[in-house]
Amino acid sequence: AMCVVSEELSRGYIGVGSLGTRSEIASELILGSGTEEQKQRYLPRIASGEILPTAVFTEPDTGSDLASLKTRAVREGDVYKVTGQKTWITHPVRADLMTLLVRTDPNEPGYKGLSILLAEKPRGTDEEPFPVPGMSGGEIEVLGYRGMKEYEISFDNFEVPVSQLLGGVEGQGFKQLMATFESARIQTAARAVGVAQSALDHALAYARERIQFGRPIYAFPRVSNKIVMMAVEIMIARQLTYYAARQKDKGRRCDLEAGMAKLLAARVAWSAADNAVQIHGGNGFALEYPVSRILCDARILNIFEGAAEIQAQVIARRLLEGAN
Repeated sequence: AMCVVSEELSRGYIGVGSLGTRSEIASELILGSGTEEQKQRYLPRIASGEILPTAVFTEPDTGSDLASLKTRAVREGDVYKVTGQKTWITHPVRADLMTLLVRTDPNEPGYKGLSILLAEKPRGTDEEPFPVPGMSGGEIEVLGYRGMKEYEISFDNFEVPVSQLLGGVEGQGFKQLMATFESARIQTAARAVGVAQSALDHALAYARERIQFGRPIYAFPRVSNKIVMMAVEIMIARQLTYYAARQKDKGRRCDLEAGMAKLLAARVAWSAADNAVQIHGGNGFALEYPVSRILCDARILNIFEGAAEIQAQVIARRLLEGAN
């Protein structure tokens, strides 16, 4: 159901299709790893829309290399004081709750010293994005996907109560986060399918309406062949995404299928958007035509929620382990 909804919303605009992503990540983190008190406090309010979460994981110098994460959370009495830099944080100004990945034990190397804090914050405004002590930041100007608003954030002794440690045990952050990757990548694949379908919709409509040499351009094989392959590739990506989702629904390990779905769907979305622009000709390069926006939006799909290179690495590792 999440895939169908995400796909259809993204077919209209990926920003709308992405609104539930951070809520899904936060809910899965809390449902799978939270204390009973944390579940009771947050899950109903996330489900009702009262709380809007955001994921605060990525850092400027680490990217996908979470083992090198540097943001520190030092315990002082009943609070953690968080200091560090985060980047590519989606809609943090309007968010009420941050799933904040930090290093609680500097003596533990790599993933072992990481923890997740459920850090509450007041909602900000464009004039005052972060109205809370110890937190500041600025918007990142982006090529596409503009409706979601990406930010860089600096923490300087930002206080989080110790009771907000996810699960109540330090050092479990990476394990807790890994448990959400399958769902996040499946949902991202569904968003990519929606973007691809949108590109096809616009390409098909334009090919029917645009007259050249006395007939619609759809009648020219070089144009119709593009549209046919767009439709075929979208169907393949959609079915792979649904297959991964069904595996997840059945409680089966599906990191291989989720990685494949995300990798393929992102490529299909970019290819479909590129073909849609080409079918529009010069008009595809004009901002007044939606395909120009779709092309810019599609580019991010090969990068966020696990870059294409990371997906390929996950898939290769699982294949070498004997998965098929």
